[in-house]
Amino acid sequence: MIERDEQQQGEPADETTETTEAAPAEEGAPEISQAAPEPASETAPEQTEVTEPPAADEAPVPEAEAPQADSTEPSAEPLPTPTLDQLAADARYSATGKRKTAVARVIISPGSGQFDLNGRSLEVYFPRRVHQVVVRHPLEIVGFTDRMDVRARVHGGGISGQADAVRHGIAKALIEADPALRGELKRRQLLTRDPREKERRKAGLKKARKRPQFSKR
Repeated sequence: MIERDEQQQGEPADETTETTEAAPAEEGAPEISQAAPEPASETAPEQTEVTEPPAADEAPVPEAEAPQADSTEPSAEPLPTPTLDQLAADARYSATGKRKTAVARVIISPGSGQFDLNGRSLEVYFPRRVHQVVVRHPLEIVGFTDRMDVRARVHGGGISGQADAVRHGIAKALIEADPALRGELKRRQLLTRDPREKERRKAGLKKARKRPQFSKR
């Protein structure tokens, strides 16, 4: 009986020893598991640092190509068009003006403001002041009335139609000399040909629309 009691009392003692020995083992296990992920967290930033330098090396590549593209741009720029102040003494610009049935072939060049219309001066070819003002109108707008010579060959139409034709030709010739004047001359309606013409006569009528007087008897 005594031996049995000793055995029964000894068995729980063994269990307590086993539990006490297992406890520190269980407590140590989480310490090992917590220490293990720490090196992994330290290696992670090292991988990110390795991947960053290649991106920095690729950035200067387009910057080196940019100056080469800029060096080719100045050669592609068009040359500026000379203005009326920069025209050479031997420059000639021609254009054709029309109005009704009149046609004027005009040539302008730097000079002192002289006119040559079919071999005659402006005052002789257009005695009326109104026609002289019409011919000089484009040059007065530009401000080169006394600095441009005009030579024209006019045929067809009447005196009024020829004056409008010369004005139309001078305005178009100024555009050939300086394209920057197009906006101002177009706003003054000097570049548009006037399409108005005399309407033809109809059969049975005296004019285009005038009828003979009606007589009942």
